[in-house]
Amino acid sequence: MRTNLFIAFNILLFFQLGMAQNTKGKIIDSKTGESIPYANIKVNDSENLVSNAEGFFALSENNSTDETLLTVSYLGFVNRQLTVGELKKLDFIIKLLPGIYELKDVVVSNKKPNAYEIMANVKANLSQNYTTGEKGSKEMFFYRSSNYFNPSIIDVEINKSTGFSKQALSKVNNDLQTFSNQLISHPPLSFTDILCNYYSVKTKKADKFVFTSKLNVLKATVLKKEGESTSLEDLEKKAKNLMLQHLDTTKYYRIKSGLIGSRDTISFRKEFNKNRSKDKEPKNQLTATKSNLNNFMYKNDLLSNKRFDFIQRPELYFYTFEGTIYTNQNEFAYVLTFKPRKSKAMYVGKLYISVNDYAVLKTEYILDDGEKVHNFNMKLLLGIKVSENVSKGTIIYKKRAEDDSYYMQYAAIESGNYFYLNRPLKLIELTNSEKDILAFDFKMEANILNKTEFLNMSRSETSAAAIEKIKEEDFKFITIKSYDPKIWKDYNSIEPLQEMKQFKVID
Repeated sequence: MRTNLFIAFNILLFFQLGMAQNTKGKIIDSKTGESIPYANIKVNDSENLVSNAEGFFALSENNSTDETLLTVSYLGFVNRQLTVGELKKLDFIIKLLPGIYELKDVVVSNKKPNAYEIMANVKANLSQNYTTGEKGSKEMFFYRSSNYFNPSIIDVEINKSTGFSKQALSKVNNDLQTFSNQLISHPPLSFTDILCNYYSVKTKKADKFVFTSKLNVLKATVLKKEGESTSLEDLEKKAKNLMLQHLDTTKYYRIKSGLIGSRDTISFRKEFNKNRSKDKEPKNQLTATKSNLNNFMYKNDLLSNKRFDFIQRPELYFYTFEGTIYTNQNEFAYVLTFKPRKSKAMYVGKLYISVNDYAVLKTEYILDDGEKVHNFNMKLLLGIKVSENVSKGTIIYKKRAEDDSYYMQYAAIESGNYFYLNRPLKLIELTNSEKDILAFDFKMEANILNKTEFLNMSRSETSAAAIEKIKEEDFKFITIKSYDPKIWKDYNSIEPLQEMKQFKVID
């Protein structure tokens, strides 16, 4: 009894503390009491939010008044409408009732729907359901990226350094060991949040469609220890700085690894690298962010990405009809599960398909046991192994009002890689008589994981002429050392998971 009272008190305290900045709530199944993740919350018929994987959501201060209207919906449940004032009286808990679930309402005959016929119709209607027209749009996106680098082994030892004393060599090896130990004991982790307006239009020029997009970032934060490495690119820079202690930056080198040698010339001279990269367009934060967003949307396009072969190539999979489910549009959807039939297939999961137009309303997928998206294993011969062993996602699609086609409203995607590298490396100075300058043994084993959440909060039509006039401006990330809900008090956003809330930089 005391335990239950303690839990209830902490939940109440959690919400009361949150009230100082914004309103927080939780969505649960009225029958089971279980949290409902990824439920849609429409705020004042203008912006869309989703509950996070733990069932929680948060409103901005402006949307925390008692009059704010919330419409909550989720596949298989009856829509519920209430005000924030009513939410407070419910102790910030919204209970959804399961919707109607009767096969006879969607099947004319007594014959059970054939899963393969359903998938054939899905494939036949893909282009119609997911191809956009030429109308321009303004959309508000919230984008969260969580990056994890978890090394289990990092061994770097310089065993030869021409022209340097043993004492200097010993010091650098100690520095490298300290650096490695720190990475293993405190694996780099970062959380990036971006809220932005995204403008896009597809216009036809000379019988070809040209896609144009512009970005206006409203707010962007990154939660990590300042200066901490959170990517392979960051780690490469740190390692390079250590190597520079033993290399002459005025000279040129080539790399040799075992019997493998590189013909490329490398140098750490600023003017050399500047000349090599002079033709490359410099990337600012805006350019990089827009590129990441466009790349993310392309990778999750049902029409173009081969990862969705369980939709594009149904002949590769076994499908099972599980029944029908009530949708938040007062319609019904078929529910199919799938698993690999042939060796080329990799995923297992579930599809929710509109009975009316055979559009995929929601997909949940994950790699089948033992499957890998990509795998390169030359561990014994070359000391290299790389595999993409994590690929999973939940994607929800919503119908456009203007043309009945569908767009990605929400996505939660995880991708991960394992890599192993164990090779000797040499940097050889390019002179008339080649000589070894730096030789070291390098061994690393690590897992890299990226989690991305994407939410299309609102969308409206606009013209190509209006988009043309928009001026893009670069922006800077606000670096924070611990999650603070006050920083997002003026905007609706996706409520973070406990992992992000508990993360705190220790100086």
